[in-house]
Amino acid sequence: MMIRTAIATAAVSLITACGSMSPMMPTYSQAALPAAVQVPAGNKVALETVGVGEITYQCSAKKDMAGQFEWVFVGPDAKLNDRSGKQVGKYYGPPATWEAMDGSKLTAVQVAVAPNASMAGSIPLQLVKGNPAMGSGAMQGVTFIQRVDTRGGVAPAMPCAAGNLNAKQIVKYQADYIFYKAM
Repeated sequence: MMIRTAIATAAVSLITACGSMSPMMPTYSQAALPAAVQVPAGNKVALETVGVGEITYQCSAKKDMAGQFEWVFVGPDAKLNDRSGKQVGKYYGPPATWEAMDGSKLTAVQVAVAPNASMAGSIPLQLVKGNPAMGSGAMQGVTFIQRVDTRGGVAPAMPCAAGNLNAKQIVKYQADYIFYKAM
């Protein structure tokens, strides 16, 4: 009798626990991305974030091209939010640094870029290989980061010339940052 009661109690507990679990989030699919920015096999999604912020550009003389000027990328400043909109980290630079709210952070090396064919006027999609994380936490063990679903962020449309040399312009942008860890 005690064994039946124990089994029944365990079954009720298991059913209750399963019923209170939140539904599993679908894993991010990179199937529609250009091959150049797909993460190699052997890695799985560890964190999905939405970066919302700004990119700073500076008007600079083109290297080895006297009298010519261009907008040069200075760095990003963005909040990293989870899919529900809660801030889970930040992205800033230089150097490009992804930092979780737990204080763990990492830099990365660019592997590839590809144009965002679905959103004109947006910075390219990007794949970076993570360097070892500093501190323990969410960024520890990150192998790759994809920048996808980019919106905005391209260099300013206003002219860059001798008259505004060294001027800085801030451009708004948004992008999903998908963090991967080895399986």
